[in-house]
Amino acid sequence: MKALVTTPRPVPGRLLPAVGAALVLVLALPIFLLAGWPVEGWALGAVLWLGVEAIGLLVSHAASAGGRLAASGVQAFGLFFKTVGVLVVLVAVAVSDPHLAVAATLVYALAYTFQLGLSLLTYFGASQ
Repeated sequence: MKALVTTPRPVPGRLLPAVGAALVLVLALPIFLLAGWPVEGWALGAVLWLGVEAIGLLVSHAASAGGRLAASGVQAFGLFFKTVGVLVVLVAVAVSDPHLAVAATLVYALAYTFQLGLSLLTYFGASQ
């Protein structure tokens, strides 16, 4: 068990997890339509996920351009900015329309969780 966590592995690609999360977003739309849930909530959740992905790409590009210490600082700031940004948007929406905020949170959380799961599978499933 210790070797599973302590063995160094190459950084996995981001494409498969992103495609998986995008598939979750696409599959969620017909469910929202059939269930009569607010489609605006689906759209907001999808836009939030896309925005976080875009910021993540910018941060990873900026981090690769600097040294190791600068890269870790840029990545930490990017993670903080993404988290606070999503929370600010969802809280602002929750104040005006709680049902819309719940729908957006559900969509974003499903896509993010599926992406995280695929990322972990590709990381720990990689050959050593």
